Amino acid sequence: MLILGSHVGFNNKDGLVGSVNEALSYNANTFMFYTGPAQSTLRSEIDENKIYEAYKIMADHNINNDNVIVHAPYIVNLANRSDERKFLFYVDFLKEELNRVNKLGFNKIVLHPGSAVNCTREEGLKNIIDGINMVLDNDINVTILLETMAGKGNELGINLQEIKTILDGVKYKDKIAVCLDTCHLNDSGIDINKFDEYLDEFDKIIGLNLIRCVHVNDSMNPLGSHKDRHHNIGYGTIGFDALCKVIYNKRLDGIPFILETPWVNRNSSDEYPPYKFEIENFKNKKFIDFIQ
Repeated sequence: MLILGSHVGFNNKDGLVGSVNEALSYNANTFMFYTGPAQSTLRSEIDENKIYEAYKIMADHNINNDNVIVHAPYIVNLANRSDERKFLFYVDFLKEELNRVNKLGFNKIVLHPGSAVNCTREEGLKNIIDGINMVLDNDINVTILLETMAGKGNELGINLQEIKTILDGVKYKDKIAVCLDTCHLNDSGIDINKFDEYLDEFDKIIGLNLIRCVHVNDSMNPLGSHKDRHHNIGYGTIGFDALCKVIYNKRLDGIPFILETPWVNRNSSDEYPPYKFEIENFKNKKFIDFIQ
């Protein structure tokens, strides 16, 4: 069964119920969300009543909580340890974020590995390992999914060797895995038209069993551009056919696929999410222009 959804909102008023209902409005059977602002560590209390209500809706619509993904905010950068107090703040915040994921009843959180600021790439990788080892323990049943990155600036995790270095250094092997991102792979230099070759290499170096999520995005940029700008499915340089083959790849059966494509903006007064249309196109295995 294809497990396909998108990024959805999560706000104080509706909580998890709003996230689930938004996913259902796109005819999705999974979703991804941030537990607060994506660019901030500000977090509000979680309404447990909303959790129970959301789980009832999920059960009624066959959404499995094991397929739901949480994303850590972008500003967490465990690679930068030039300011120890700031580094420890992000370690403590990420640990608390895992507690929130646990409380919500989910078990996967995607994390951008970080950017090597004021340090070498080797030092940055060590900082990430140290930070994750300070976050993970036996009491939290949440797996951190390292996201493959495009290579913008000093980003780390831009190839299999860097991802493997982090994985090898983490103490709790059962709580660390990988999230692929098709736009990031394209922009880092991986040809999605040769995706099976990439999976072969991934299996050889890391192991396909550690792929636990795939972000499905087209790209605004050419192969190897190292820019990281998502595009709507079928409108970018990767193309619908190549991405359709990714989500129907038999080697990724049972893995949640998440759309993070930008909202369509025809003009200042006509902006809408594309996810319902993109999901429908993928389900039908046929591209129909929904922007025009």
